[in-house]
Amino acid sequence: MVVDLAVSIAPLESGDRLTRPEFERRYLASPHIRKAELVEGVVYVASPVRATRHGRPHGIIMTWLGYYCTATPGVDLLDNATVRLDPDNEPQPDALLRIEPEVGGNSHISEDDYIEGVPELIVEVAASSASYDLNDKLNAYRRNRVREYIVWQMYENRVDWFVLEEGTYVPVIPDERGIISSQFFPGLWLSVNGLRQGNRAEIFAVLQEGLVTAEHQAFVERLSQGD
Repeated sequence: MVVDLAVSIAPLESGDRLTRPEFERRYLASPHIRKAELVEGVVYVASPVRATRHGRPHGIIMTWLGYYCTATPGVDLLDNATVRLDPDNEPQPDALLRIEPEVGGNSHISEDDYIEGVPELIVEVAASSASYDLNDKLNAYRRNRVREYIVWQMYENRVDWFVLEEGTYVPVIPDERGIISSQFFPGLWLSVNGLRQGNRAEIFAVLQEGLVTAEHQAFVERLSQGD
């Protein structure tokens, strides 16, 4: 048997330094890999997902954002979708919210069904503060001007919410009730303690408070007019 080495494709492995086209080529040739990312030109292949350290927190985040998305036409929610961010970065965020391009959003869905451009809000469930989510990936999101970035660190059970101000990520401090309100998505309110405790009832009660504010209603109206 003759093996045609000219058409063989090298495996995708963590630590590889690749261009984005080569990353995509190897990723597509590796159907056994469920999640891989290119961050600052370096490949990260995800480990198997643990139930309580990632699966359950991820489900809470998706339900919270899904509730907001349902109440806010013109806002799109995606789960683990690949984002072509720039030539050195193709992350696969745990969750993202984006404004539809028809109403002024900064990203679109490509013909081959990937996100291209910059989502307005990204959420990552991270193992710890040592994770690349809070280092190289944070820098890539900041440089590409992702407006808001949330990281839930599971080992520390800490929630960090960053807002882009003059090209720098500034941490948002919860108010006296322990609530953080999105600056870009009016009405997206988060009970930080509720999230850390996995208290779904508190999370959605606080979100409902945000959804009935005048600011959220004005945002929905603005999106409906295409502004």
